[in-house]
Amino acid sequence: MKSRWYKNAVVYQVYPVSFMASNNDGFGDSEGIISKLDYIRDLGATAIWFSPLYKSPDYDYGYDVSDYKAIDEKFGTMEEFDRLVRKCHRRDLKVIMDMVINHTSTEHPWFKEAISSPDSPYRDYYIIRKGRIEGANVIPPSNWESTFTGSAWERIGDSDDFYLHLFCKEQADLNWENPDVRREMIDILNFWFEKGVDGFRFEVFNMFSKVYPIQDDTSKDSFQKGAP
Repeated sequence: MKSRWYKNAVVYQVYPVSFMASNNDGFGDSEGIISKLDYIRDLGATAIWFSPLYKSPDYDYGYDVSDYKAIDEKFGTMEEFDRLVRKCHRRDLKVIMDMVINHTSTEHPWFKEAISSPDSPYRDYYIIRKGRIEGANVIPPSNWESTFTGSAWERIGDSDDFYLHLFCKEQADLNWENPDVRREMIDILNFWFEKGVDGFRFEVFNMFSKVYPIQDDTSKDSFQKGAP
């Protein structure tokens, strides 16, 4: 029978970059977190939710992931992360990772491949559409707005193509209708499960699916253009 520990868990969130630095460099890190595990446990926590630790250019506080299978060097090494997981488990603390899979960083290899050629197999990993012609101008495919203000579409170079970003332009939305994207994500989740991670908190889970076909949103009360 599978344990449903999360039903009664007392979760303590750790934002790694500012939580505790082990070397006084101004950035929190794995060793710094380890030094505070007894404190967290003694507060009554039974699980720790870690905000993103992945490799990231940090346009959005680590929520723009450029490598899902790497720990950002400012937080330490993968070996130090493995040690952190072991230390948590010795104190009966479950490990929850933030999983940001609505979008990737535009510095992720998938996105770089996607925009390298219209024929790239990674093109369909993202939501890329032709712009509309308005006079002498090329305008976005729809009027969808970014959560971070402005259009949710960014033009790809001087082409007529745009990619969707419901957040900042450095966060390209993934195409969850593509089964290859789903397989990639299953592989990523299994990678962390094999490292001993106990569960995940999925960032903006409600935005993975989009409204198709993509067209202008005419509703007046939409919280997010394009959100289902």
